[in-house]
Amino acid sequence: MNILVLCTGNSARSILLESIFNTLGTGRIHAFSAGSNPTGKVHPQSLELLKELGHGTAGARSKSWDEFAAEDAPEMDMVITVCASAAGETCPIWPGAPVRAHWGVADPAAAGQPDWDTAFRAAYATLEKRAKALLEFPFESMNATELSQQLKRIGEIV
Repeated sequence: MNILVLCTGNSARSILLESIFNTLGTGRIHAFSAGSNPTGKVHPQSLELLKELGHGTAGARSKSWDEFAAEDAPEMDMVITVCASAAGETCPIWPGAPVRAHWGVADPAAAGQPDWDTAFRAAYATLEKRAKALLEFPFESMNATELSQQLKRIGEIV
């Protein structure tokens, strides 16, 4: 199952969830992340936290969602947006048929440097809870309606 995690800048939240899915969902999920307006670099605190928590970071990079709209790109089964629309961000919308969900999380990169550790850990904790909740379900055998309902419910987990 291929999951594309989208955000605006693809430097923090989407990078975190991509790594969480690829670590916890080994064999079930292949996650990718991208941004509608990528910053071009992964936030240093994202990398620091992921390394500290035992995630590989070698392939982490900020990239445009255009890579995944190309003809030779992997086909996505799910697209999850993680931007916090309440914070005034514009969440990207992915066209096509994949099951879509919104799992909004406050942008830890918006915190001042003295608060990075707390902000990134909070975002990571929320995203990890949601990823684990999804992995509890037999999502591979769920129809699109069932999966969409579960993804929506999971997105409400704080």
